[in-house]
Amino acid sequence: MDYYFNQTLLSIPPSASLAVSEKAKKLKAEGVDIITLATGEPDFDTPALARIAGIGGIASGHTHYNGALGLPALRERIARKLNEENGIQCAAENIIMAPGGKFAIYETIRALVTPAAGDEVMILNPAWVSYGPIVTASGAVPVNVALDFEHNYKITRDALEQHVSDKTRAIIVNYPNNPTGCILSQEEAEILADFALEHDVILIADEIYERIVYDGAKSVSLASIPRIADRVVTINGFSKSTAMTGWRLGYVCAPLPIIRIIALLSQHAISCLSQFSMEAALAALDCEQDIKAMTESYLHRRNFFVDGLNAIPGVTCHVPQGAFYAWAKVDLDGKDSFAIADYLLDEARVAVVPGDSYGLGGDCCIRMSFATAKSDLREALSRMDTAIRKMNGGK
Repeated sequence: MDYYFNQTLLSIPPSASLAVSEKAKKLKAEGVDIITLATGEPDFDTPALARIAGIGGIASGHTHYNGALGLPALRERIARKLNEENGIQCAAENIIMAPGGKFAIYETIRALVTPAAGDEVMILNPAWVSYGPIVTASGAVPVNVALDFEHNYKITRDALEQHVSDKTRAIIVNYPNNPTGCILSQEEAEILADFALEHDVILIADEIYERIVYDGAKSVSLASIPRIADRVVTINGFSKSTAMTGWRLGYVCAPLPIIRIIALLSQHAISCLSQFSMEAALAALDCEQDIKAMTESYLHRRNFFVDGLNAIPGVTCHVPQGAFYAWAKVDLDGKDSFAIADYLLDEARVAVVPGDSYGLGGDCCIRMSFATAKSDLREALSRMDTAIRKMNGGK
C-alpha cells in the first residue's frame, strides 16, 4: 500500500542528541566501551518526597480524569513559586500543566501562529534542537538568529533587527541556555523587552533550567519586567531541576487570553495529566535541599570538567553559568562539528553532540553533559585528550 504522509513532518530532521544517544547505545550493546555525554538528563533519582507522593496518589486511587488545566493545588503552588522566586506576577489561572516542557512549547507556538499566514518565529542560536522542528510542525517558519562564540553568545539589538519582519509573531528565548550554559543578563533582557514592544511580538521564555545556576548568579525571568509582562509566555517544568524527566511534567504561565487558547488545544490533544504525577510535582516544589544538593554536585563537576577541557590543546570552553552542559569549540584539523563528533565517538569512544545540530553559531563546537559520574568525566577527558592530540600531530 502507498501511504500519504504530512509533507511538513517529512521535512523535519530527527533529534540529533537522541540520534547520538541511540548510536552510543547500539555500540554499547555490541560490547564497545562508550562514555555517553550526549544525553541531557540528570543522573539523580527523583527526590524521595516526590516519589512517595506519587505512590501515595496511586494508592489512594487518584488515577482518573481531572481538569485540563491541571491540579488546582499544583497550579496555585507554581504561581506562588513564580511570584516569590522569579518576580513574575501571576495567579493559578495563568498556569496550565502540560506533559513535559517540550509539549508546553508546542502548545504555545501552535496557539500563537496561523499556518496560512506564513507566520515566523525567531529562534536565538545556538538553540535546543527541537525548537525549529516544533515551529515547523506548528505550520510556521523558524528564523534562526545567530549569536557568536567569541562574545559568549550575547544578545544584541542589531542581531535581532536583522531577522525581524512583518510576519514575526514570537521569539523563543532559552535561558539558562541549552546548549551554551549562558544565562540572561538584565541588559539582554532589556534589549529583548525594547525589541518586543517596538515590533509587537511575543516572547516565549523557556526557563526549564532556571534553578540550575552557579556562582550566585540568577538568570532574569522576562515576565518579571512589568512593561512586557502581558507579552511573555514562560515555559518551565520538573524534568531538569527535580530529576523528573520520565514523569513528563511541564507548565505554561501566560496572560489569560493565551492560556484560554492553549487550554482549548490541550482539551482535544491530551485531555489531562495524571493526578498522581501532579501530586508528585507538588511535593517536588518543596524539595529545596534536594535541588540544592544536585546543583552543588553539578557545580563541582562543571569546574572539574571545564578545567579539563581547557587543558586540552585546541579546545576552548567558556564556563557555563547555568544548566549542566559544557559547550566547547574544538580545533581538530579543520573538521566541522559533525566530523569532530564522529571522530571522538570512533577514536575516543566518547559520545558528544555536534554543535551544528543547534543551528547557527555551533561550527566546530560540541555539547557535552556533565550530569554524569565524575569518574566517567575523568575518563572522557583522558580519552578526548589523547584522540585530539593524535589528530593534531601530538601537540
